Amino acid sequence: MIMQIILAILLLSPLVGSLLNGLIIRSPSARLSGTIATVAALVSFLCAIVLTSSVMSGNIVEMSWLWFGAGSFKANWGFRFDQLTSVMALVVTGIGTLIHLYSVGYMSHEKSPFRYFAYLNLFLFQMSVLITSSNLVGLFVGWEGVGLCSYLLIGYWFEDPEKAKAGLKAFLVNRVGDAGFLVGMFICYQLFETLEFQAINSLIDTKTGFNLHLLNLMAFFLFVGATGKSAQVPLYVWLPDAMAGPTPVSALIHAATMVTSGIYLIVRLNPLFVVTLDTNLIIASVGLGTAVLAGLIATSQNDIKKVLAYSTVSQLGLMFLALGCRAYVAAIFHLVTHAFFKALLFLGAGSVIHALEGEQDILRMGGLRKKLPITFWTFAVATCAIAGIPPLAGFFSKDTILHFALMTNFSLWVGGAVVATLTAFYMFRMFSLTFLGTYRGTVHPHESPAVMWVPLAILAVASAVGGFLGVPHEFHFLPNYLEDFLSPVVPSYSFEGTSSLGAFEAMGITTGLALVSSALAVFLFSKAQRAGGVGKGFSPLRFVFSNKFWVDELYGIIIVKPFRLISQFLSSIFDPQIIDGGILFLAKAVRGMGGLVTLFQTGVVQFYLFLMLIGTVLIFWWFLKGWVI
Repeated sequence: MIMQIILAILLLSPLVGSLLNGLIIRSPSARLSGTIATVAALVSFLCAIVLTSSVMSGNIVEMSWLWFGAGSFKANWGFRFDQLTSVMALVVTGIGTLIHLYSVGYMSHEKSPFRYFAYLNLFLFQMSVLITSSNLVGLFVGWEGVGLCSYLLIGYWFEDPEKAKAGLKAFLVNRVGDAGFLVGMFICYQLFETLEFQAINSLIDTKTGFNLHLLNLMAFFLFVGATGKSAQVPLYVWLPDAMAGPTPVSALIHAATMVTSGIYLIVRLNPLFVVTLDTNLIIASVGLGTAVLAGLIATSQNDIKKVLAYSTVSQLGLMFLALGCRAYVAAIFHLVTHAFFKALLFLGAGSVIHALEGEQDILRMGGLRKKLPITFWTFAVATCAIAGIPPLAGFFSKDTILHFALMTNFSLWVGGAVVATLTAFYMFRMFSLTFLGTYRGTVHPHESPAVMWVPLAILAVASAVGGFLGVPHEFHFLPNYLEDFLSPVVPSYSFEGTSSLGAFEAMGITTGLALVSSALAVFLFSKAQRAGGVGKGFSPLRFVFSNKFWVDELYGIIIVKPFRLISQFLSSIFDPQIIDGGILFLAKAVRGMGGLVTLFQTGVVQFYLFLMLIGTVLIFWWFLKGWVI
């Protein structure tokens, strides 16, 4: 009973914080609003720690009650806190608390910070609902809730039409994926007559004879939902534009939490995806294609947040590659380490933007190493981690994924090695143009206040040592804590690799490529003269990459423009002429009939007597006619 109360507090604490800030207190002080929001997030984090300790003792926390029913269908408000939920909850609430704290300093000059913190707390509540729900219905409620909060936070500065448009784009693109999610849910109920995760997984594990075609369809449509939320091809286009929101929003929603929902969904239903091999091939192919595409685009972006946005899309692609290879623990491992170093990178970028009074173009930065020393060192740790430099967190998690890719298909490993090489290159390009060389800006930068750099320092430590949570078994010097912890809900699947390339040889190749591409990027971009030469030398490629392969323009031609033309036809012709015209025709007909009646309603008594006389004559004529016949 006590654990159920703690779980309820974990869920409700950020909701209470959101209501206090958004509806009751509404303070113009970022310090007061931020303190309320941060305390609410911290309470959830502490509850997650207590619940995780209970799970480690073997006690799974559950609670459920009926929500609604229709015929034989019943939907419960059900919550389950198990090993997988523990990992997700610690990431969501832990990093969420740090980002709330960071936001107190970052949003200190805002006119209505209470609105921002109310949205941020509301997001934390919805994400908590998503990861703790015991069934697909509850997960979908949180799924839609985080989508709403994302829309609100991306368009936080809604006075700017471009920022408002970015929020709308994220909202609409995600609805496409959500339609697929709903279809997957309908097929799920048709197959299993339940939407409870435990029941679905148990049925798949213990029964046979299911319609494999329907199982593949279910898995595919759930994956479609995941591509929307986790920004995979073809629904990735919303996430780079989502950088229009405040930078802490990018750190929380678009790096560490919301965009990982798709990965969480697939891992939660891992027995389904184990048996649907056709869908696994699609997942691996889409993930790898997304990772390579986004990595190439990131090499030529000059907006510091856009580089990180495309990096996020690319790293999410690696996680989907792991899912397609049935390496579910590896996907969760990279999800955790990526949350550490990508949140740090976004917050570090926010620190730079804050110091440069809103400047985001890395070509107008440079030389910030001495001016922002804390930001520089923490950013360096995160850059090395995401580049896969040993022994930082990204080294272990990235190479774990590549190991399973090698065991599955050699071409998948080659593609993953390309992604790792690109990642190291574009990250150190951004790092060099931002912190090395000479300063190219016009304002006088300054280090961020403690309320901002303390979260950076904590995340830097996590980015440095987080990889030791899941050291691959090949190293033998540490147990794989994450795999052992998740084993009751996410079992490891054995592979019989056909590659002649050994695990250590493959790891040596990818690590060597990362080191070489990192060193090359530092050499080329640490000085403005060399950077300019590189730009001229590769101008055709840079032109293609910087224009993002014109994917947005293509969508504009084949999707947006036709829908706009259809909408214009409906609004200017079909609606007024046919819909309104049909209704108005009936009104005009009734009015015309009324006009005919007015010809007889003159108000003159003699005219009425005359009509009565004519009527009487006609009646007599009718009777006389019949009598004569």
